[in-house]
Amino acid sequence: MLFSQPPDPTGYDDHMDALLSHLNDWKPFTALVVGDFMLDQLVYGNAERLSADAPVPILQVQHQESNPGGAANLCADLVAMKGRVIACGVIGHDADGSALSIAITEQGIETTALVTDPTRPTTVKRNFIGLAQARHPQKMFRVDIESREPIGETIQRDLLVHIDRAIDEVDVVCIEDYGKGVCTEALCQAVIDRSRRANKPVLVDPANMADYARYRGATAITPNRSEAEKATGLQTDDLGDGEHNAQLSQQLLEALDLDAVVLTLDRHGALLLESGGGVPSLIPTVAREVYDVTGAGDMMLAALAAARANGVPWADAVRFANAAAGLEVEVFGARPIPLERIHHALLEATVSQTGGLRSLDEVMVQVRAVRADGGTVAFTNGCFDVIHAGHISLLERSAAHADLLIVGLNSDASVRRLKGEERPVNTELDRGRVLSSISGVGAVVLFDEDTPLRLIEVIRPDVLIKGADYAEHEVVGADLVKSHGGRVQLIDLVEGKSTTGTIERMRNAP
Repeated sequence: MLFSQPPDPTGYDDHMDALLSHLNDWKPFTALVVGDFMLDQLVYGNAERLSADAPVPILQVQHQESNPGGAANLCADLVAMKGRVIACGVIGHDADGSALSIAITEQGIETTALVTDPTRPTTVKRNFIGLAQARHPQKMFRVDIESREPIGETIQRDLLVHIDRAIDEVDVVCIEDYGKGVCTEALCQAVIDRSRRANKPVLVDPANMADYARYRGATAITPNRSEAEKATGLQTDDLGDGEHNAQLSQQLLEALDLDAVVLTLDRHGALLLESGGGVPSLIPTVAREVYDVTGAGDMMLAALAAARANGVPWADAVRFANAAAGLEVEVFGARPIPLERIHHALLEATVSQTGGLRSLDEVMVQVRAVRADGGTVAFTNGCFDVIHAGHISLLERSAAHADLLIVGLNSDASVRRLKGEERPVNTELDRGRVLSSISGVGAVVLFDEDTPLRLIEVIRPDVLIKGADYAEHEVVGADLVKSHGGRVQLIDLVEGKSTTGTIERMRNAP
């Protein structure tokens, strides 16, 4: 079998420009999520002693959290990617069901298609988490409250009524099957049939089971390594051999009449196989420190669905989903990753190709990512022609005033106008590369004007920083920054350190 693998082991090859272009043009979309909705409860406490009557740890409960889980977590991930989301599933006629419905609504997810079934409990996963030495969270064990019995015909009819009402207005349909009885073969086939007739793609995160017949005719499925092994009876290659693992995808593609299979292989990335004689492609992921894999599968499906709803080709959609899932495993618990953070992570992977310089559009990706996490942005500017200790001091102290420090850098033409024809000594590319390598500098962006006012107008920094050789009223953009609630910070310069002085000493050196 022919096999395609990107030459760059990080997965960020020439296709990255196309993906970043899609992200720059990203548009809101509407998704219908059908599946098993759950309530994830987290019970935190200290676990520092054993019981006197048995060798088991005692959890001294300190606080509890309840979050939407299962298909509800997928919905939250889609919302974080700018999606309007319609939740379609089953909850029990109980307090947990009410809590789940309220929590989903508070996340901006539409719940009109959630059906209440009085014959079954709301699915609850209650996680007990001990804090070792009062600060390191570790899941101790979990208690599940659930029914795995298939839903009855009445509940299925109610769900299909809601699906029929929504199908024409959505861009993509997701089936999130955790094997809790909602995604029966009859329901899945009805959803797939309706979606096909309405020309809507159906992406499936399959349950961990041996028979995938219920997903026949879907657009794509996203099994992980162990799920694919159970469904096909074949073993994946532990070392990530693409040709070997492509055999599992080929079997699923043919047996289920799919358009694509995305086989996730944890640290080895994801293997994509499209129908129509497509060549299998192993799309690597960036190596990350795995803290908690909870929610990674939901994030993978959400990112694929969001990308496909935006017209992103399959290979680039998998690259996007790999980045999203990679960010998910770096946090504890299932936490939606905003589109801005994913975009920023992909952008950061290209920094070595640009010498550290960013366009203003690229800088704004970073700004939105920081602000989506509640962070602040600082801005300073200069020619930075010959970097000296004074510059380093200014930048290090500037970085301490915000979560992201952006440096506006005068272009070569701008420096010549300000300093004379003999300047700059170093080109803008060289100056940008050096600046971007300094600890604390988050981004370097060129400006060709005599002042950085245009950059300040677009970035709207929370903190505008300049050397203390300026008075506040002399700082370009000071009034603008203060008008939207920001502040101006003047930083003392290192005495005797200046670019002009450095150049003069070099000229006069014997």
